[in-house]
Amino acid sequence: MRKKLREMPLYQKSEEIYRTVKTICDLIPEENEYLQHTKMHLMENTMVIQAKISGAEAVNLWDIKMENAAIIRKCARELVVLYHSLTSFGFDEAHYYLIVRKQLEEFRLLFRDWVASFDPKKFIVDEWGLFNPPGIPQDYVQDGVELNWIDEDDDELDFGFDASEIDLDDFNLDGFDFKDDDDESDDEGGD
Repeated sequence: MRKKLREMPLYQKSEEIYRTVKTICDLIPEENEYLQHTKMHLMENTMVIQAKISGAEAVNLWDIKMENAAIIRKCARELVVLYHSLTSFGFDEAHYYLIVRKQLEEFRLLFRDWVASFDPKKFIVDEWGLFNPPGIPQDYVQDGVELNWIDEDDDELDFGFDASEIDLDDFNLDGFDFKDDDDESDDEGGD
């Protein structure tokens, strides 16, 4: 899965945007508090885009893919308008950010093709009503035949490690309290 993700043109473009934004952010003066906040938003948006592409690629559910796509769109649009924050807060190198805007336009075109590739037949009704495929009302009741695709696993998920090889004894868990929150034995108030 990780290799497939890194080979995706959309993900590659998001990495390019991340690197460009990071380079520009490295030029932002430390003493300008407003620009430091803008820097935080720039970096956050680029990282969220990559995480949401990964999240959407890890599932078959149309509604989850669309939810991730909506978040990616929001972050990309914020990246476009953050240019104005850079200029209004006096960033001398803001003109370099026009490179990011060009990259975001290239990203948008790849994004549209990517979203069009989502299979709207692979959905579970979104009880919130936001991410149902076109023509599916909020009160739609799915039958079992429509959900047969759930058992189809055409792609083994690979998170880059074998969970069965993890030995918790290798981790220092001193200081962590694993008590059940409902445990009343440590209740200070009492009756």
